[in-house]
Amino acid sequence: MLLIGFWRGFRSDELCRLEIERIQAVAGVGMEIHLPRSKGDRDFLGTTHRAPALKRLCPVQAYLDWITLAGLTQGPVFRRLDRWGNLGADGLNPNSLIGLLRQILRRAGIPADSYSSHSLRRGFATWAAGNGWDLKSLMGYVGWKDVKSAMRYIDPTLSFGGLAAKPLLESGNDALPESLDPSDS
Repeated sequence: MLLIGFWRGFRSDELCRLEIERIQAVAGVGMEIHLPRSKGDRDFLGTTHRAPALKRLCPVQAYLDWITLAGLTQGPVFRRLDRWGNLGADGLNPNSLIGLLRQILRRAGIPADSYSSHSLRRGFATWAAGNGWDLKSLMGYVGWKDVKSAMRYIDPTLSFGGLAAKPLLESGNDALPESLDPSDS
């Protein structure tokens, strides 16, 4: 769920509405995901999203592994679990994603309280921008039609095109080292 949500930049409601019948996935190649409706689809025409197979952290292989392990052949991809760990027939509720995401992050040793279901979308947008995606390509991939919407999701980075030996601004420390402080000039 996390890999598909991140690599496709899906909203929580989109993730929870994924259906096995609307996904074509080929290991080592990629996947096509059809959503019959989404927030940006005002005419209810549906949208098909594509995701490539990746060398690491692959959403395609994770999806194929999940449906095989869970024995799923139709219906919602991500389903409700009861308190005993039994997989239900109904799709996961979008409101439950925040708690689930935070639980997964805590188990991985990551402080999770500041994450929400939009963190996957925001994380992908920031990753893509930091890896050289131009804004038009990012907007087309994620499905944003408005530049202002896209810009709200991208955290600014100071990567210097990968030439910086060390990030200039580190989280929690936004002061310049004394040797780089322009007021010393």
